Amino acid sequence: MSGTIKKLVAERGFGFITAEDGNDYFFHRSGTIDFDRLDTGAKVSFITEPSPKGPRATNVQLAA
Repeated sequence: MSGTIKKLVAERGFGFITAEDGNDYFFHRSGTIDFDRLDTGAKVSFITEPSPKGPRATNVQLAA
């Protein structure tokens, strides 16, 4: 799946992605390939996985 980083809270290690399907997905630093290179507005690719609070993004990386 692909999308754009909507909000990045770098000091707390998480953010939100607006996906091409129109949904927003939470992601955590631990679910990224290179968290320090991500920024608000960046195009990313990711997969989703279930979590107690709903689907979240993981394997988040900058789009090629």
